[in-house]
Amino acid sequence: MLDYSVLQVIWWVLIAVLLIGFALTDGFDMGTAILLPWVAKNDGERRVVINTLGPHWDGNQVWLITAGGALFAAWPPVYATAFSGFYWAMLLVLFALFLRPVGFDYRSKLTNPQWRAMWDWGLFIGGLVPALVFGVAFGNLLQGVPFDFDEFMRATYTGSFWALLNPFALLCGVISLCMLTLHGATWLVMRTEGDVLARVRKLQRILAIVVLVAFTLAGLWLTQGIMGMSLTSDTVAGNPLMKTVAMSNLGWQDFYKANPTAWIAPVVAYVGLILAVVASARGRWIGFLGSSLAITGVLLTVGLALFPFIMPSSIDPSHSLTMWDATSSQKTLGIMLVAAVIFVPLILCYTLWCYWKMWGTVTVQEIQTYSTTRY
Repeated sequence: MLDYSVLQVIWWVLIAVLLIGFALTDGFDMGTAILLPWVAKNDGERRVVINTLGPHWDGNQVWLITAGGALFAAWPPVYATAFSGFYWAMLLVLFALFLRPVGFDYRSKLTNPQWRAMWDWGLFIGGLVPALVFGVAFGNLLQGVPFDFDEFMRATYTGSFWALLNPFALLCGVISLCMLTLHGATWLVMRTEGDVLARVRKLQRILAIVVLVAFTLAGLWLTQGIMGMSLTSDTVAGNPLMKTVAMSNLGWQDFYKANPTAWIAPVVAYVGLILAVVASARGRWIGFLGSSLAITGVLLTVGLALFPFIMPSSIDPSHSLTMWDATSSQKTLGIMLVAAVIFVPLILCYTLWCYWKMWGTVTVQEIQTYSTTRY
């Protein structure tokens, strides 16, 4: 059995990988759905956009489900506290996600234009709301969430849904929304032709510049006006209350100061965004590579800034949840690691096989030829 601290670090990395995997795969699903009403001007073009996602969208959501399950098993207090504090926000995301399966499955059941337009907007909402709320959630984590524990480790959340929509969190929401929409745009650049491709290329450059500016503003805001937390004592596994925390980490920079190599994360984000800007009028693959690097870099930038905190408390910093004191037992982490080593590669291999078998551009002519077997 691996050492407990090693297992805790491994599971921090694995959950980060699952979240990044979700953002990279389901991210372009949501981004493409957001672009659907704007880049497709008639029913044939809209069917082209939808058919680029049709074979993959439900498989991509496995990453979200797996990440949620891993969060529940590896960090139970985080799972419980997050679902309590972000309850209404998560319900909003859940209801928005409901529109996706019915939108994909029922949109083309009828030829009625009003029917199809309704589901097109349903897919748009199903992409926009989660993309925005996920960013808002990360923005609130960086500011601290208003919760604490009693002596029986029962969490009390004192905030509200509207309090989550503060200016910094909304800026983070804009970054998330535009970043995933950019990812959807680079996906469509690889999978479409003609007028749809021309419209998407124009939007790709604009979205990349918006994310670049918003990410820079958020970084400046964070380092100039938001105080982070620092551990000032040892932690006790399974008991988040047995530690002391100081509000002495301006802009959540402590980890970067102690580990200069961590600056690679924001550098990767900037390199990816610059690639997305440059590639907006050029090759198909380089833009998707750029948006993928941007997503990976942005998420790692936030995760490393918070490390080792997972869910900071703005009411009582010493009640914050960290990867050292909010994890499951050593045995649980060890058993789950065996399952992850077996099944995560299988999921990756199957996913890559699906993309390989179903790859290619989608055209209006192809949709019309195979109209009975496509979305």
